[in-house]
Amino acid sequence: MKNRYVLGAVCFIFATSCSKKNDQKMTENIQAPVAKIIPKTLEKHGDVRTDNYYWLNDRENPEVIDYLNKENDYYNKMTAHTKEFQKELFEEMKGRIKEDDQSVPYLYNGYYYITRFETGKDYPIHPRKKGSLEAKEEIMFDCNEMAKGKPYFQLSGLSISPDNKYATFTLDVVGRRIYTLYIKNLETGEILKDKIDNTSGGGTWANDSKTFFYTKNDKVTLRSDKVYKHKLGAKTDVLVFDEKDDTFNVSVSKEKSRKYIVIESGSTLTSEYRTLLADTPDAEFKIFQPRVRGLEYSISHFGDSFYILTNKDKATNFKLMKTPENATLKKNWVDVIGHRDDVLLEDIDIFKDYLVVSERNDGLNKIRIMPWSGKGEYYLPFNSETYTAYTTTNVDFDTDILRYGYQSLNTPSSVIDFNMKTKQKDVKKEQQVLGGKFKKENYIEERIWATATDGTKVPISMIYKKGLKKDGKNPLLLYAYGSYGASMDAYFSSTRLSMLDRGFIFGIAHIRGGEDLGRQWYEDGKLLKKKNTFTDFIDCSKYVIEQKYTSPKHLYAEGGSAGGLLMGAIVNMAPELYNGVISQVPFVDVVTTMLDDSIPLTTGEYDEWGNPNDKKYYNYMKSYSPYDNVTAKAYPNMYVSTGLHDSQVQYWEPAKWVAKLRATKTDKNLLFLDTNMDAGHGGASGRFEALKELAKEFSFLLDLEGIEK
Repeated sequence: MKNRYVLGAVCFIFATSCSKKNDQKMTENIQAPVAKIIPKTLEKHGDVRTDNYYWLNDRENPEVIDYLNKENDYYNKMTAHTKEFQKELFEEMKGRIKEDDQSVPYLYNGYYYITRFETGKDYPIHPRKKGSLEAKEEIMFDCNEMAKGKPYFQLSGLSISPDNKYATFTLDVVGRRIYTLYIKNLETGEILKDKIDNTSGGGTWANDSKTFFYTKNDKVTLRSDKVYKHKLGAKTDVLVFDEKDDTFNVSVSKEKSRKYIVIESGSTLTSEYRTLLADTPDAEFKIFQPRVRGLEYSISHFGDSFYILTNKDKATNFKLMKTPENATLKKNWVDVIGHRDDVLLEDIDIFKDYLVVSERNDGLNKIRIMPWSGKGEYYLPFNSETYTAYTTTNVDFDTDILRYGYQSLNTPSSVIDFNMKTKQKDVKKEQQVLGGKFKKENYIEERIWATATDGTKVPISMIYKKGLKKDGKNPLLLYAYGSYGASMDAYFSSTRLSMLDRGFIFGIAHIRGGEDLGRQWYEDGKLLKKKNTFTDFIDCSKYVIEQKYTSPKHLYAEGGSAGGLLMGAIVNMAPELYNGVISQVPFVDVVTTMLDDSIPLTTGEYDEWGNPNDKKYYNYMKSYSPYDNVTAKAYPNMYVSTGLHDSQVQYWEPAKWVAKLRATKTDKNLLFLDTNMDAGHGGASGRFEALKELAKEFSFLLDLEGIEK
């Protein structure tokens, strides 16, 4: 592969040096598609908006498909000179990945479960081994065989019956996250006739190994709203819960203790649980604590108690409480770990002798080991300036072993078994980076703090090649998300090395809207404070320029989904700061989408963005909505991607946005809309197909920098 890469690069350099000027002339003659204008008047609160591209909101219209194909054709023609480089990048990134890789096995109910990949294959294989890792492998599912002939394939929701005989699994072959549920007899290999369409993905078994519970979606909005009970062989299923509030979604699972089946009903700000003894699947679910607006809680069963992670009593950063399993109303809850202003309580793992608490302080993950005896609690030591640590698969109560994951920007991910009694670490697996070139010490990671407009300090995690000069000439890619309280922790990426090794700096801006610095960090970046998310990113951009890491000629920004909204906002607010922007599956038509309660996920989003049926929120949304705020000015070079079958951000949002930008902006910078006609929100389904999409993004940035090899 190395020789092929060198030869390809040499040929490409030679060809480029001879034809670069010709390529430029050719691209100048390529005409960008022009979407036809069909004005549609939209009125709310006496405010009138005209949407010239509303007609693109029709996936069944041949003219819409034709327009998307023309945009794809335009992108392909304009980037034809990068196609060989894209192939080289793809092979380079693929070459670092151990193709015949597998997960660390875990033991559950007498079987070791593994996920593995084989060389040259896109999809995982799911085997198990009975009693010992030396036992014969039983292949439950080979996704490569199952995916043959399908442009998109995803298997999920794998659940094994308590008698180890059956497995429920779900398939999505479109990318729209609408799953069909099947049952497989693992002893005979037979797929049972029990087939259930339009599920949310996955099932949960009762202890009789004959009954399982699953959730279904609303057919229009795709909201997960109903829980059903299915008996093996039954022709009809029993509705056990119907969530009427369209801002709530439901899920069903089993407690780690295996004693209870649990229905969670939750919105952005409010939780409600129902429990059922797993031994009595035909009994009625009992409400744990009725919903109270603003009360969030989650439950974990252990012994004769439930442990509750909650924001009760104004515990903004959450606290841990407990209650007897036969007295679950909040009046019975008592504190176990009190609220702390500077520490976010994120999760717990319960063991027979230990309580393990996942916390977040000063923007970093902490893992706290608390013996039930009350003696000798401690934190796991992590020495990096910026890292990610998290508990992983811990299915047993009666063990001293905690399994956790660790990685940083320059440290490949590891899975570690930690003995909580002896404090001994056993690294079960460290991600391999093939190719022989990667050395951790060749890359510098650091955390810097930008000052936002209102004086708030915002952290940025960064990585770059050793020896970098802060002269303002370095290309820098700044990434962020900034919504839903999702923290963007520093993570290792072997594919990112293709950018770092070519001189790029990579940074993650931990802006408000996430929970990176605690719950208040999230509260200060949503609803009527949403603009803090955008101004934080802009202020982080200004800071890396001031500190001479980069300059506007070499600064690039990237975000996806709600992070795509961020990209849309910053190019309206401060386009002069960026040479290029990548916006993946972007949520950019905020007002129109949030007013349409037939679109998947809309009503459940009101607690995040506000309800535009209220004039106050309407006006605020309109003031930052990227699509509504496109104006006649110069915009950066932009690469916008979407999926035709996206259920989370509908394809027409980026399509309309690009159409409006084309018709309005005053510059001649690049503007691409790249639509995957076979995929949804997550992009291509195969592990290597996803690398091809990444190669597109990388080549877009590298081409803007004039980096050709």
